[in-house]
Amino acid sequence: MFDTKIAIVLRNNLASWQKLNVTAFLMSGIAGQNPTIIGEAYRDRAGNTYNAMSIQPIIVLSADEATISAIHRRVLEREILSSLFIEEMFATGHDAANRAVFAEYAPEDAKVVGVALRAGKKTVDKITKGATMHA
Repeated sequence: MFDTKIAIVLRNNLASWQKLNVTAFLMSGIAGQNPTIIGEAYRDRAGNTYNAMSIQPIIVLSADEATISAIHRRVLEREILSSLFIEEMFATGHDAANRAVFAEYAPEDAKVVGVALRAGKKTVDKITKGATMHA
């Protein structure tokens, strides 16, 4: 049905609250770069309106530190625009602080805890190779 795929890959040693937090942040980046993936508002039988959501399924995967670093490298090699969350961002409290701490790291020393991307299905499958379905 879709020629693209959205994948979120989380480092497998995060606390539950961290997994949820990172997933929310990463997906907001995908939606911000791809506004056409957001559908129509939802309405219930009583007429209440709710936020529109993604029209496309989102796969959430899990990977160890080495695999998520390899995925990050593959994203950069293929020049795919992605969302990235690094470990140090857990210690910040707002967007400006997140961007400031993010800027202190290069790909080779960033402690990646999550990455999200949207690209062609085959490309996403190649990039996320080694990650498994999140349990």
